[in-house]
Amino acid sequence: MKEFKAFRVYNTNNKVIGRVENLNINDLSQGEVLIKTAYSSVNYKDALAATGTGNIMRKFPLVAGINVSGNVVSSSDKRFKEGDAVLVTGYEFGVGHDGGYSEYSRVPSDWVVPLPDNMSLFEAMAIGTAGFTVALCVQRLEENNQKPDLGEFAVTGATGGVGNFAIDIMSKLGYEVVAITGKSNSHQLLTTLGAKYILDRNTIRSEGPPLDKSLWGGAIDNVGGDLLAWLTRTTKQGGNIASVGLAGGSHFNTTVMPFILRGVSVLGINAPACTMSTRKKIWSRLVNDLAPKHLDKIVSNIVQLEDLPSVFKNMLAGKTIGRTVVSINPENKNDLVYKK
Repeated sequence: MKEFKAFRVYNTNNKVIGRVENLNINDLSQGEVLIKTAYSSVNYKDALAATGTGNIMRKFPLVAGINVSGNVVSSSDKRFKEGDAVLVTGYEFGVGHDGGYSEYSRVPSDWVVPLPDNMSLFEAMAIGTAGFTVALCVQRLEENNQKPDLGEFAVTGATGGVGNFAIDIMSKLGYEVVAITGKSNSHQLLTTLGAKYILDRNTIRSEGPPLDKSLWGGAIDNVGGDLLAWLTRTTKQGGNIASVGLAGGSHFNTTVMPFILRGVSVLGINAPACTMSTRKKIWSRLVNDLAPKHLDKIVSNIVQLEDLPSVFKNMLAGKTIGRTVVSINPENKNDLVYKK
């Protein structure tokens, strides 16, 4: 096989730098399945990993990108054959094993998910880890008896990929969604996605009594830190908070009061580690009852491998809205003007 392009990350003298370079197949991590990449996407975790900001990567050099979609080139596992449309998210992909920012990816067969019927390779990465994580939140919330009639449902980090999908999917399920954001230029998009109204993050008190006024029937929190603590104090009796991110910090100060006096539950969501049976179920739901209604609105940017450093910079600076898809070997030449 001839050389191919990949975005590879190096750590030289404790300085993490990523660049596009030419690799050959022997440069990639081992695995039973070789995939010709169609698309990847950019998640907050990708930006942390590829810049060294979050100490995410476990080895160097490493091809970045925590998700990928494409077609099987070869497989020593009989479950997959040449031409099969597949996707990979989670596990060690893009963290301890070469990831999806490459024209070819080689992965363990146990990580590979067949592309669901009625989903394109582009849609798989437009949804990607962000949409998958939200769908996993929904499943956990349902298992813990979250219902629309518990009251308004808060979504923090509303302008990011996870936030956009949370608004879209929860409103589709009948929840009255309140989008919490500090970006005033995003209000029209968030209401289009299904938000009942927008709450300015900057008006929220970071400190307060152990139990504050009950506001929320439940929440999906993509921020962590003080905002998650505030949610625990203001969630109603029996409500659930799905915790999926830490853009606002990994520590939060609270008391046991919301948990023992209101029965509030914080549900930790660890998408990379969920089982294959759960993965297949979640991806199936993402083309059925949890299929996003506004995927064309959520995808805000389509880029090439060479564009990644600027995308990471803007994401970490809080300047991005929605989802960024990385087009590598596109299945459709019209992707750049994609409309669902």
